[in-house]
Amino acid sequence: MGTFSVKLEVGDPDGRRYETVDALVDSGATYTFMPPSLLRRLGVIPHTERGFVMADGTRIYRDSGQTWIRLGDEENVSPIVFGDENVTPLLGAVTLEIFALGIDPVNERLIPLDNLLMGTQAPSR
Repeated sequence: MGTFSVKLEVGDPDGRRYETVDALVDSGATYTFMPPSLLRRLGVIPHTERGFVMADGTRIYRDSGQTWIRLGDEENVSPIVFGDENVTPLLGAVTLEIFALGIDPVNERLIPLDNLLMGTQAPSR
């Protein structure tokens, strides 16, 4: 699949201040990655450390927090990883799922998906 970028806004934990970034859409990345200087400037505080396996099999560990993300007119809180300083911002699969967005690689755009709910009972009427 080809890659493409989208503009998104990363907010502070209170959702009052945002900074716009061009993020590479990467469905192969579990989490959204941003440069740590951007996240610190916005006041995002890491609350856990996550392990990641790189394409070459190397395991790395990075701080992780959560903050507001704005895509178009919609805002949601999403987990976010403090990448390396020179990291290209990545929009990962978890954030895409939170926004109920899929990838249209042919037209290089994000597309809305239907939310699914699997239940054990028929809906009440």
